[in-house]
Amino acid sequence: MKHRILVLGAGYAGAFTAGNLARRLSPADTEITVVNAEPDFVQRLRLHQFAAGQEIETPKLADVFAGTGIRLRLARVTAVDPERRVVAVADADGGGELGYDTLVYALGSHVDDHGVPGVAEHAFNVAGRSSALRLRERLDGLDERSEGGNVLVVGDGLTGIESATEIAESRPGLSVTLVARGELGAQLSAGARGYLRQACDRLGITVLEHTSVEAVEAARVLCADGTALVSDATVWTAGFAVNPIAAAGGLEVTENGRIVVDRIMRSVSHPDVYAVGDSAYAIGDNGRPLPMSCASAGYTSKQAIDAIMGRLTGHKIQHTKLVYPGNHISLGRRDGIWQAVDDEGRAKPRYVGGRKAARFKSSIIAMSLWATSHPTFGLPKHRHRLATAPDVSAEKAFA
Repeated sequence: MKHRILVLGAGYAGAFTAGNLARRLSPADTEITVVNAEPDFVQRLRLHQFAAGQEIETPKLADVFAGTGIRLRLARVTAVDPERRVVAVADADGGGELGYDTLVYALGSHVDDHGVPGVAEHAFNVAGRSSALRLRERLDGLDERSEGGNVLVVGDGLTGIESATEIAESRPGLSVTLVARGELGAQLSAGARGYLRQACDRLGITVLEHTSVEAVEAARVLCADGTALVSDATVWTAGFAVNPIAAAGGLEVTENGRIVVDRIMRSVSHPDVYAVGDSAYAIGDNGRPLPMSCASAGYTSKQAIDAIMGRLTGHKIQHTKLVYPGNHISLGRRDGIWQAVDDEGRAKPRYVGGRKAARFKSSIIAMSLWATSHPTFGLPKHRHRLATAPDVSAEKAFA
């Protein structure tokens, strides 16, 4: 009987993990299934561009996985039962249950409203393609008005900064305001903060610092100090949260629902479950939790791939570096910031701004798309067979 590997989610982490396992494991004794709610691979890192009015590539997952032997199941995951080793899914035919021997949990994250009233009903976000499309359509409508409109971006993290600058550059007829809970670019060095401020000034973005939002309404945002900000489109980028499915299934999770994993991305409570990307609570080489990011998705995926390979084939598990290299921020299509960080994740004085940083960010996104959407590149003629008795211990972990 073939060993069943079930991958939940086909974002950057899930698709990359599934494709690489298919490249390296023999189909003679392994069966890989990917469950995803959408038929396309969504470039989440570029959804702020899509919302601003640009076209981005969305490869069909059927094409991505063609020739790999991977089975694609278009369905929504509704529950995980790690005791029975089954996953419940829902689709147009009613869904059902899928069994597994090894589970890779890569369901990612969604926007976090932090309990602020009105966010779900009235705010837009760029956490998914459908929500980004709603924002795009709203901005199209504002652009058609002679008086333009006010766009309010709430959240001064990287997503908020990129969304505000992209919209301001792509739609100069709209008035864009960026609402920052603290100091704009607080996670950056002093030089990079100054550069960011200049970029916002150049693009005509109004920045409101040290401002907390208490409620979102259809046409305005209410702040903690009593201020009411007029808004024709409120874009909520104030953080991300994970799906509660893992917690509901009995996996050990953090307070915010991320699956607690060991050094090889294996659930500390259920050794047949691996978590990658935003869903995983992984400790980096600096002793700090890895942040939700593209870089973390890559590192956790590589480690999970090596761990699953080692466990199933009897080889020693390679040690993948778990680091956070820095912040890469696009400021529209022709400007950007690359911020170096130290071993503790704190900003170093050094940063790079301008077209060079923008090209660097674009190349990273392009490489991520290519690596994810070409899993058969360099497909080896000989792929590893499974060991007679896969080792579920971690004692032989690192080579």
